[in-house]
Amino acid sequence: MSALEQDLQLIEEAAVAAGEIALRYYQSDNKVWQKSGHSPVSEADFAVDAFLKQKLSAARPDYGWLSEETEDSPERLERDKVFVVDPIDGTRGFLEGRTEWCISIGIVEKNRPIAGVLECPALATRYTAAQSLGSTRNGNPVQRLTRGRLESVTASKRLNRLIETQYAGSLTVIPFIPSLAYRIAMVASGQVDAAFARAGAHDWDLAAAEIILREAGGCLTDLEGEPRLYNQQRTLSGPLLATGEAAHSRLISLAKAGGFLH
Repeated sequence: MSALEQDLQLIEEAAVAAGEIALRYYQSDNKVWQKSGHSPVSEADFAVDAFLKQKLSAARPDYGWLSEETEDSPERLERDKVFVVDPIDGTRGFLEGRTEWCISIGIVEKNRPIAGVLECPALATRYTAAQSLGSTRNGNPVQRLTRGRLESVTASKRLNRLIETQYAGSLTVIPFIPSLAYRIAMVASGQVDAAFARAGAHDWDLAAAEIILREAGGCLTDLEGEPRLYNQQRTLSGPLLATGEAAHSRLISLAKAGGFLH
């Protein structure tokens, strides 16, 4: 087994165990606090984060660490490989009792994702991927994206409304999914043709999902078609779009014409 395969196995095992921890809090008592920007964080987020940091850092002490719920340290910038973690992506949905949330674990090397797992316990769904090894959904290979057509899209609540207004009749807008990572995974598995994200996502929202999409024949880029770099001093992202490679140029044109990502 290669080092990359071993890393993928490690983060998959960690994600499964983390999902079990999260389920203890799901649809039950769970203390909640408000972070800056009025974003909620819960006991479950902190419990999963603490578990993953201990398990992954112990297994790979030379890897850096970047997580939504851990105070950032510039030390990660000096590491060749970095764990990029969102303990619960889609916390609002998690707290509302919705099913579309996930534990997101990515590994970044030289500023690009090389492995990732999305564990979605309430959906009994798991996505995995590693560079040149393909993507899987529940252990089965994900069929590579080949469609050049764009018939369905999904985005944030506000962006969904804008798209529905501008492209009524020509695009099917999938109702809001709380987890951005899961939205991107839906593109990877062909459940939706494209996903948009306005500026404001962070590395931890994107790293695992991007490698899953990329290994399924898709791409996540900015409006100029450029991929984003990870493990930079600033983790915040600009507007992004996700689709299969065959539909990518058309999606960029549609986004620019609509002007809704600016």
